[in-house]
Amino acid sequence: MFDSHLHLTAGRFHGEVEDILARARAAGVCGLVTCGSDLEDSRAALGLAAEHEDVWATAGIHPHGAAWAHDDAWAGVEHLAAKRGAVALGETGLDYHYGSAERDYQLRNFEAHLDMAARLKLPVVVHSRSADGDTAGFIRQFRGRASGVMHCFAGGPDLLRVALDAGWMISFSGLVTFVPEIAGLVARVPEDRLLIETDSPYLAPVPRRGRRNEPSHVQWTCAAVADLRNEAVGDVAALTAANARRFFGL
Repeated sequence: MFDSHLHLTAGRFHGEVEDILARARAAGVCGLVTCGSDLEDSRAALGLAAEHEDVWATAGIHPHGAAWAHDDAWAGVEHLAAKRGAVALGETGLDYHYGSAERDYQLRNFEAHLDMAARLKLPVVVHSRSADGDTAGFIRQFRGRASGVMHCFAGGPDLLRVALDAGWMISFSGLVTFVPEIAGLVARVPEDRLLIETDSPYLAPVPRRGRRNEPSHVQWTCAAVADLRNEAVGDVAALTAANARRFFGL
């Protein structure tokens, strides 16, 4: 299995990263991508990637930090993305769940990352929550110039179709174990576009829901995805690991 998106730098993991990675490996996790959410976090993620041969990192500014993003910050992201161990830009995107007060900042930040992705020929890791229309618009705008993964997919069938039509990857998290609307979309994703993730320490899957999530728990998401697609767990584990390695250029 390959955990295509998590946050090893999160405070809830402080002082436990080695134990967490040991449990992941024992559970059959062969690789992990820890994602940056701002410059400092991206530097820390790259530091972990440098220390572990089965950990890679991304560099980016999360939509929740978009109000503080500016040209110098984006230049910093680009600098970090050139470092050894960096495999993508992000986590970036749009999140309107808490309202639209920072919508213009988020749109600007997302576009800056997509511009970078097009120039640097790197994939982009996209967070989209309650923003299907604008996210789909950017995917269409950059079609053929930038590609990426819809991480922790939480959108509707229209956004799924737009992303798939543009050649993007779709990554499912523990949401598939307790959100029927998301579970119902799993079988629509072609096998060569499918990824799995934990987004840990957040969104623990059933039967760990309500507790701190960690990369070893990707086994429960893998099992749920396999069940929803009527496929063997081992086949989904191998397939999604191969997809992750291909997508991130590993």
